Order: sequence, then C-alpha cells, then structure tokens
Amino acid sequence: MRSFGILLAALVLLAGCGSDTPEGELSATVVPDRPFEIGAQELTDTDGEPRSLAETDDRLTLVFFGYTHCPDICPATMQTIASALTRLSDADREEVGMAFVSTDPSRDTAPALRRYLDRYDPSFVGLTGELDEIVALGRTVGIFVADGEQLASGGYDLGSHGSQVLALDAAGEVPVYWGQDTSSAEFAADIEMLLGED
Repeated sequence: MRSFGILLAALVLLAGCGSDTPEGELSATVVPDRPFEIGAQELTDTDGEPRSLAETDDRLTLVFFGYTHCPDICPATMQTIASALTRLSDADREEVGMAFVSTDPSRDTAPALRRYLDRYDPSFVGLTGELDEIVALGRTVGIFVADGEQLASGGYDLGSHGSQVLALDAAGEVPVYWGQDTSSAEFAADIEMLLGED
C-alpha cells in the first residue's frame, strides 16, 4: 500500500486553500514541514471498548473534535462529511472511517454519542473519555480543546474547540486538514486524491 507521505510529495505543490480550488488540486491545507503524529491516548468508543486513534484499520480516517450539544458548527460539519462520503465510490468508501471525539465528555455519554452519530451515518465512531486525555490528544494534532464549566444559573459554558477536520492515515499521521468552510464536493475530491490509485 502506498503511503500518504509519498502521495503528498507529489501533491504538495498543487495544494490549494480556498473554496475555489481548481480541479486536480487539494483544497485541504497541507501540514507544513511534516505531518502531525496523533497521540496514543486511549479513549472509549460508544460500545464501551477502549480505542486509540493511533491504531486504525482504515487507510484514511476523518477526525473531528466536537460535542453533541453544539448548535451550529458541529452539526453543519458532520452533515457535510456525511454528504461527502456518499459521493465516493463503494470501494473508496470502504477505505474511509470517521471518528467524532467528544469535547464535552461529561454530557456526551456513549448512548448520547451513538444517537447523535446515527443521524449522520451509523458507521461513524464516537469517542469519549477524561477531558484531560481529550485535551492532550487534541494538542498532538493542533486542535485546541478548552475546559467547560457548569454555571450557577444552571446553564453550561462549554469551552471552545478547534473546528478542523483531520485526515488521519494508517500510519497514525495527519498530513492534511480541512477548515469548516470546506464543501462536500471538496471533501470528496480530496479524499479520492489522498486514497490515490494503487
């Protein structure tokens, strides 16, 4: 299997950043210098099983840090990803996983995460755990996750989190990422390019 590092060496000169990306060029942002290496923090999936994103069977895993009570960016991003994956061929779709890492683990229980993700695609994986582990995992790939707190009024002030979608390869590296304005078509085209031809 060809590594993404070799493929990116060929694509990096073509990488674009905007929504008007010419055909044949990546709309994703290439991580400068060298890919991020995702941390080995062990989280828990919606089946209650331990899981580390550093160990994946998929050639490509899209990773998004978010929370189920998010009113805008998270559901919009998740819907865009779900739509993008329907644009792939069956063969390419089988090579791509999707992991949603909760930044609100005190409320995002396994059942809550499963119900949320099933609205987009039942194959999506939900991960939760101790907030400090999630913060540390985010740090390894350039995603900021802030702590949230319960307010005296009874409301909830959730800290912010990065809104990038990461492309995690089978070697545990993140060579590219997408911003929140990436379209379904741009995701799909980039995924096809990253998977490449064997």
